[in-house]
Amino acid sequence: MRVILLSGGSGKRLWPLSNDSRSKQFLKVLSDEDGQQESMVQRVWKQLKKNNLDNKSIIATGKSQVDMIKSQLDSDIPIVTEPYRRDTFPAIALAATYLYSIQGANLNDVVSVLPVDSFVENRFFDRVKSLEKAIIESDANIALMGVTPTFPSEKYGYIVPERPKSNEDKDYVYVNSFKEKPDKNTAKSLIENNALWNCGVFAFRLGYVIDMLEDKGLPINFEKLSQAYGLLPKNSFDYEVVEKAEKIVALSYEGDWKDLGTWNTLTEEMTNNFIGKGVMDQGVENTNVINELDIPITVLGINNAVVAASPDGILVTDKENSPKVKDYVTKINGRPMYEERRWGWYKVLDYTKYEEGNEVLTKRIGINAGENLSYQIHYKRSETWTVLKGTGEVIINNNRKYVAAGETIKVPLGTKHTIKAISEMEIIEVQTGSELIEEDIKRLYISWNEIMNNL
Repeated sequence: MRVILLSGGSGKRLWPLSNDSRSKQFLKVLSDEDGQQESMVQRVWKQLKKNNLDNKSIIATGKSQVDMIKSQLDSDIPIVTEPYRRDTFPAIALAATYLYSIQGANLNDVVSVLPVDSFVENRFFDRVKSLEKAIIESDANIALMGVTPTFPSEKYGYIVPERPKSNEDKDYVYVNSFKEKPDKNTAKSLIENNALWNCGVFAFRLGYVIDMLEDKGLPINFEKLSQAYGLLPKNSFDYEVVEKAEKIVALSYEGDWKDLGTWNTLTEEMTNNFIGKGVMDQGVENTNVINELDIPITVLGINNAVVAASPDGILVTDKENSPKVKDYVTKINGRPMYEERRWGWYKVLDYTKYEEGNEVLTKRIGINAGENLSYQIHYKRSETWTVLKGTGEVIINNNRKYVAAGETIKVPLGTKHTIKAISEMEIIEVQTGSELIEEDIKRLYISWNEIMNNL
């Protein structure tokens, strides 16, 4: 069985820690079995490994998340990158062509699609493996996995089964319909009729999606479909495929499952109620603090609350109202102030745009030992680097030199440049120019070997 792990979204309900580049699945607020902090994507990938599914898995994501995935996971994991965001059907279709034309998967191979942000037990993945058997035995177009509800939730969609007929002895049921986020009374009625929570996990034969692309007159070659990405319907896989499928079956999963998409659900799974600098009064109950700033936070006499602080902003909310943050964050515009990259991380310290049009952006950048920035050129800005910590190697217009803490490097506009950390480095970067945007980067080479081979 092949696995597509979907990693998308901006996770605005977990603002200010999440943003367009660092979505909720990358927040290191969970704890592993050794008590070390880990993210949702790290947890899920470990679970795939434990269930021997990682060697047949790929991750489908957008450009803004690629560096974060490589930073938190093995950099050799196959990643299918969307040219731009276009909903789940295009993302899954592109991943299917990658499996077919790049990895050489058979059209009869069963492909399971999983969201990256579900909080589940390891045995959940045993059930995922059963989707392959359900597809083969039932000859269905789509096999879904649904969670047996524990209460009449209004937050989830429901999979409504047909009345059992000739398949009472089977591990699956045939699907009659779907009900999206019903009211509580309707949810109670659905549960009484054996409906399941839709957890966003499903499977299909690879050929089912490949045939669908051919019927639409679209390429089934990965590179060609990437170039024609805008021709794919901008629609979810549920609406474009699942609801139009003629034969759908569903497996039930009876176990812990949770969508950690809001602060109140995420904090329920956090073993540490205070992360970062600061202090909380001993009498405070059911309050969580996550502080990514270098200034302390002190909490006194505030129960049932979330206090989250990052370079992007500060949130103070009671847990019951925390899901509403998305409605307010949409009114806050601005660049992400903190990002993780394949080589390390950066934090925006200051940004100023002067009346005459000149812009100045100051970043604190951390580069992991042995990692490097790409060899690149900017045409709208110059940069000045001041080394705060560690030793490294700088290349400016093909000239190499070693640098250490206390040294300053000037990078004029139009200059080829890169830096590699010999030991873990931190630098202050000051950008000055007419337009300070990420698009003003022409990357010549990415890896250090490529750079050295082309000097």
